[in-house]
Amino acid sequence: MTDSIMSKAATMEIPINSNGDSRTLGEDDGLEQDLQQVMVSGPNLNETSIVSGGYGGTAEGIIPTSSIKGPAVHLNTEFLGNRRIPVDGQGSSMHHSSSSSMMAEEAARGVAVEKFDMMKKWGLNTYKCTKQLISERFGRGSRTVDLELEAQIEVLRDTKRKYESVLRLARALTNHFYSMVQTQHALGDTFADLSQKSPELRDEFGYNAETQKLLYKNGETLLGAINFFVSSINTLVNKTMEDTLMTIKMYENARLEFDAYRADLEELNMGPRDAVTMARIEAAQQQYQIHKDKYERLRSDVTIKLKFLEENKVKVMHKQLLLFHNAISAYFAGNQQQLEQTLKQFNIKLKPPGADKPSWLEEQ
Repeated sequence: MTDSIMSKAATMEIPINSNGDSRTLGEDDGLEQDLQQVMVSGPNLNETSIVSGGYGGTAEGIIPTSSIKGPAVHLNTEFLGNRRIPVDGQGSSMHHSSSSSMMAEEAARGVAVEKFDMMKKWGLNTYKCTKQLISERFGRGSRTVDLELEAQIEVLRDTKRKYESVLRLARALTNHFYSMVQTQHALGDTFADLSQKSPELRDEFGYNAETQKLLYKNGETLLGAINFFVSSINTLVNKTMEDTLMTIKMYENARLEFDAYRADLEELNMGPRDAVTMARIEAAQQQYQIHKDKYERLRSDVTIKLKFLEENKVKVMHKQLLLFHNAISAYFAGNQQQLEQTLKQFNIKLKPPGADKPSWLEEQ
């Protein structure tokens, strides 16, 4: 009975007066009471489903209203007594909105499945690598070793530690020498001031002031050479060597993965040869080949980088050690001309005095 009543309500016009009260219906005087009873006893319209085919259609195309997202759907409503009957005035828009919502849900579901697969692969790979690492640590597993390459990697790590020590000491020398130069500068200014205020010691204060000013000037020149030396060593240690060590780390991780999948394949080959096991062996063989190719590629990259690093290190250190020796020797020999010539030889340009100090406007 409810279906027949709703079918009538869906196809009839319900006249409304200015007060919102329904006028007398021609076909059925009891329709108002029946509709009111349906509205009271029927489901909540906010929680029901939208049927695209009407009340007489099939169950296909039923979409829960709670799943519809997007812009709000405007409904034309008519009043019957104290009840509001929603009448769909934009059926095509609701259908388009529901289709878009379904497509969005499918896309979100696809992204979730893809992320789950990635996490699954990552977890499986981590488990295999951890198992292989523990086996190696306790001496139960075998590992792939390139003796020549491992020796070169160990030499590089030892060289980096020693160069870091040189860099640390050179920076300490720079800081101490900078303090000494600034002290000489201040001492020269003090001698010059006393030379003006002490006539009886003017000459003595005068030539001491000139000596300290000359030492300050030569000290600034030497500081320029030492700073260039420190900068070059820092680039070599913390950029060039570090880049090679990052590639070595990737190579070692690839070696661990390769050995993990190799051990997994060997374990499967020693088991039974039923249909399920053969499928697992084939999949393990594919993974083994993938990680083997990755391992061999990174091993080649490490070999090439080690070769170029050694050549670059020799070239850089030859230049920097020659600069350091010539500058230090010229300074402590008091040979100002040779000291300046050394800086020109290595294309080192000194900043003019006071270049690092803020201007008068910046200080305000």
